[in-house]
Amino acid sequence: MALGDTGGVSSSPLVRVAFPAPAPFGSGQPSGGVALLTIDRPAALNAISFGLIAELVAALRVLDADPACRCVVLTGAGSRAFAAGADIRELAGQTPESLAAGQGFERWDELREIGLPIVAAVRGYALGGGCELAMACDLIVAGEDAQFGQPEIKLGVIPGAGGTQRLTRAIGKARAMELILTGRSIGARDAEAVGLVSLVVPAEETLDRALELAGRIAAMPPLAVRAAKAMVNRAAEIALTEGLAAERQAFFDLFATADQTEGMAAFTEKRTPTWQGR
Repeated sequence: MALGDTGGVSSSPLVRVAFPAPAPFGSGQPSGGVALLTIDRPAALNAISFGLIAELVAALRVLDADPACRCVVLTGAGSRAFAAGADIRELAGQTPESLAAGQGFERWDELREIGLPIVAAVRGYALGGGCELAMACDLIVAGEDAQFGQPEIKLGVIPGAGGTQRLTRAIGKARAMELILTGRSIGARDAEAVGLVSLVVPAEETLDRALELAGRIAAMPPLAVRAAKAMVNRAAEIALTEGLAAERQAFFDLFATADQTEGMAAFTEKRTPTWQGR
């Protein structure tokens, strides 16, 4: 299947969407403002195909445009893998020309355009494209059974969907260089120690804890959340002086919102604010 061609994709969705998401820890109440996206290729350890990444981006775009959605949790079906890597059978026959002509890798770039915060809930393998996808999210909640790595070097290639860039920014040049050049993977606790993941939890609690975290984010003023996400992401891409100027303008702009007025009034009046997202 050529890049960007979804004709070979099964009629069954590769990404399941639940909005609102189920309640964490079985409380019986759906998670307000939180959507759950599940990569659904458990027989292939949730390997990422071009069709899958296209479905994922399409689903995220729909949610991003829905004012009722305020945070997304992304996970993989089953407990063995978040995503064990790219679909190697699909990649094996590619050429430099077919890769450049297709749109498969452009879908990865489109992930950066999503304004909603995305929490990755990672159990099992998050390797290659799976690690890149987890790093493309804004926070990672990892089960104690999670494994992260970029083993592409063992296949005669390098990470091609952001691995060399995001891993270096997340954990520093020395550690990223060693992991990428050897293809070695690391466990959840080591990933937490080097700053790759936000939180490590008991494996069976991974999804619930991610939903719980997403619920806390969803309860915050949505315009401020989007602005904060954008500014933190820009911090890794631009010079400090430019970043400070962008942050200050974003701060100023929020003073034209109803949520800023409500938040400061609620603080003064000692009551819980009601966010309107405008």
